Amino acid sequence: MSAGNPGNNGRRYTPAPRQDNPPYQKGEPVALFIPCYIDQFYPEIAEATARLLARYGVPTVFPEEQTCCGQPAFNSGYWDEARPVIHHFCDVFAQHRWIVCPSASCTAMCRVFFGHVDPSERVVGVGRRVFELAEFLVDILGVTDTGATFPHKVALHVGCHGRRELGVVDQVFKLLQGVRGLTYCEIPNIEECCGFGGTFSVKMPGTSLAMGCTKKENIVKSGADVVVSADISCLMHIGGLLRRDPATKHIRTMHLAEVLDTRS
Repeated sequence: MSAGNPGNNGRRYTPAPRQDNPPYQKGEPVALFIPCYIDQFYPEIAEATARLLARYGVPTVFPEEQTCCGQPAFNSGYWDEARPVIHHFCDVFAQHRWIVCPSASCTAMCRVFFGHVDPSERVVGVGRRVFELAEFLVDILGVTDTGATFPHKVALHVGCHGRRELGVVDQVFKLLQGVRGLTYCEIPNIEECCGFGGTFSVKMPGTSLAMGCTKKENIVKSGADVVVSADISCLMHIGGLLRRDPATKHIRTMHLAEVLDTRS
């Protein structure tokens, strides 16, 4: 992999608190938290996540009672409606020491915003046991090379929650550095939001579209033929804009887990 690091231009964001002590012990099971939109629309991302963890001897379980983390309702201001969804999440995952999620935005919802809705020790405690996939691989397992081969020009989009709430930037970049044949193409103004913002894109479609078009233009300037992110929610928005423009419909979007799971 070539080129530089998509850092924070000198800014330092404080990662959301997480419960990572005592350290992970080999053989400990990990509960997979698969966001509802991944489960319904992109199950291949969940499958790639499970394969990556299995490669490093991590047993995984999938609690079938899981639903949503409550983020859509929370982001729309319906905290009373989000509260029972959060409580159900905690009921389902309470018994699990390690919880891994292939979504930075949903992980941030658990780690940062559960406590806004319910500051109880139980709810905050479960939320802090949720880890985004890249940070779990790098920070907890010490993995930076998954053996992947992906000979493409790749742009990296780090969503707002991953960058500002979780501080998961270097971890994603380290994993991409380990991918054979990959050429990194930095997006100009990389820290700018793509404009999705969940229900923001529904409530403010004009603003969302304008922000997304700016991101699309910067992706074109990067010269990439694939856009990778740890957030498929952002990629849904970006990918839709790319596909609707004949000049950019050749540019693909892929979740980080899919790239890391690629074999030649």
